[in-house]
Amino acid sequence: MARRPGQIWLADLTYIATGEGWLYLAAVLDLHTRKIVGWSMRQRLYTEIALEALNMAIERQRPAPGLIHHSDRGIQYAAEAYRAALARYGITPSMSGKGNCLDNAPMESFFHTLKTERVHHRIYATRAEARRDLFHYIEGFYNSRRLHSALGYLSPAHAERLAA
Repeated sequence: MARRPGQIWLADLTYIATGEGWLYLAAVLDLHTRKIVGWSMRQRLYTEIALEALNMAIERQRPAPGLIHHSDRGIQYAAEAYRAALARYGITPSMSGKGNCLDNAPMESFFHTLKTERVHHRIYATRAEARRDLFHYIEGFYNSRRLHSALGYLSPAHAERLAA
């Protein structure tokens, strides 16, 4: 359990169907505030997508060394470039145990929420259309206004302000 922002980040990837094929979304979530602090979208599932989400999170949040970064055992998070980026910023990597999906449950919960509240109610003709819609959901609704029971029915932005 995170007692303050910038203590534990969770990271994972998901996919969104479009008329042009899959759009992949990588996200980084601050466990204390449930805020999506970094994200990236691409049409291919390479290490770069995870690195872009991590770099956005680092640029936005400026975490202190010692932050714990938890992910599943995906190749994007085990890649040398990703591990080097974590080391460069003094971030401690943590990975789920083999077959233990509960380690990253809040991140999976975000993706479930995204899909049930937004994606499953849309048909995206293009990846660009999906990108725009996902951007508006994450930045315009989820982080700023969506209330979370885990936060005492505050939004991630409100929880972050209170913790500052």
